[in-house]
Amino acid sequence: MDNPVPHLFLDQYRWLATYNRWFNARLYDACERLPDEERRRDRGAFFRSVHGTLNHLMWGDRVWLRRFAEQGVRFEALTEEVLWVPEGALYETQLYEDWGQLRAARRQLDDAIESWVGAMSPDFLASTMRYANTKGVRREHAAWKAMTHFFNHQTHHRGQVTTLLMQAGVDPGVTDMLAMP
Repeated sequence: MDNPVPHLFLDQYRWLATYNRWFNARLYDACERLPDEERRRDRGAFFRSVHGTLNHLMWGDRVWLRRFAEQGVRFEALTEEVLWVPEGALYETQLYEDWGQLRAARRQLDDAIESWVGAMSPDFLASTMRYANTKGVRREHAAWKAMTHFFNHQTHHRGQVTTLLMQAGVDPGVTDMLAMP
């Protein structure tokens, strides 16, 4: 019999991709209630500001998506435009200085993530990923572990942004997965 676990994981990742899009749309709407200088204000967070943290999320998502794309499976949604990170970019690199460009790029990336996971085969999740991390250390583990990290990383930093927004007097509203329509 087929192993049902990759199928269950895939259903979970598709739900997380939908949640990612929903939460990011709500989060960026909440961020719009702050003037640009307040989004960029150093609030003592690891990536200093709301803008810096959202840029880090773009960077992290793209780095991970590139790793997935380099595993020998063709994913049509993961185009060079979607995966773009400037040469030498680090985790704190500001990919987008302009708020409008950052928001548009986030929408495009969320579309790609949903399409990518929607087209993914359960076999991919059972495969072994091989890549080098940002320090050049070779890694090897099941793809499902990297997928879990990918979505967990997003949740972690979006939580930081909601805290920064609340400190700035902006309530981002309900963020629970089960509140998603």
